[in-house]
Amino acid sequence: MDLSFNLKAMGDEKPASEETSREVENVVIIGGGVAGFTAAMYAARAMLDPLLIVGNALGGQAAMTESMENYPGFPDGIGGADLSELVQKQAMKYGARVEYDLVTEVNLQQHPFLVTTYGRTIQAKTLIIATGAQPRRLEIPGERKFLGRGLSFCATCDGFFYKDKVVAVVGGGNSALDEGLYLARLASRVIVIHRRDTLRADKILQERAFRNPKMSFIWDTTVEEILGEEHVTGLKLRNLKTGEESVLPVDGVFEYVGMTPNTGIFAGQIELDDAGYIVTDKHQRTNVPGVFAAGDVQSPYFRQVVIAAGAGAAAAIEAERYIAALEE
Repeated sequence: MDLSFNLKAMGDEKPASEETSREVENVVIIGGGVAGFTAAMYAARAMLDPLLIVGNALGGQAAMTESMENYPGFPDGIGGADLSELVQKQAMKYGARVEYDLVTEVNLQQHPFLVTTYGRTIQAKTLIIATGAQPRRLEIPGERKFLGRGLSFCATCDGFFYKDKVVAVVGGGNSALDEGLYLARLASRVIVIHRRDTLRADKILQERAFRNPKMSFIWDTTVEEILGEEHVTGLKLRNLKTGEESVLPVDGVFEYVGMTPNTGIFAGQIELDDAGYIVTDKHQRTNVPGVFAAGDVQSPYFRQVVIAAGAGAAAAIEAERYIAALEE
């Protein structure tokens, strides 16, 4: 497959020759989630003419959430995909340019920075990294084989295929229960498997899950293997307290066991913590002057869309100040 293409920035009506003649971008934002688009909106309102490179996950993790009940301004809740779309429209309304391409390499050892995509290489005075995080895998036998054939990381994406069937949800945090409750509307039974004897999810989600007659829990247990032939038929389980192994028949399994930050292309050029998250100060600044980070890529603690939005806004404000200092 030939991926060497250059997609014209959405909403940019300038001739191609003008686009290619642009010497240095003021602000390049990598990532198409709420943090990235909020940064783009603030940078655009500051007349910085920002360029946002979306990548392959438009909307980020928020777009995979069926309903958000705790985002300010929406007392009846709002779908994650709907919120992501609104933030994107708002950013573009103020002039943010959106390019659907994938960043393959960055060079932060020089200034202006170099950002290489499948289509071209871009120079940037400032860089805002909002690449987010992706679901962590269990790394067990059968996981690779059954991806898309009974194994999923997104209930709102694939839940329809398990109508009136038995599914397992692995995990004990907000994502596990939120998606488990969604699956309970469709599946005949939802079995939550957690390696501890208590959940980490918010109390309100726990209460809803415990009240739901379709949901049950298996505690102190890990999944050792995903079983099946052409499709998932069951899970091999191990009780962590007794060591006892068992087989649980299910039609599908959804994994929510944490996230891994999308920081591979920045390794060795920017400070990362032991888990691979970008280290920033309270102003969203990294250890490389002119490079900022926002959202789940630098904050593994809260995983809230409202916090990602605030971090994106802060990163753009700091980028504006950095550029102003350069021009003094």
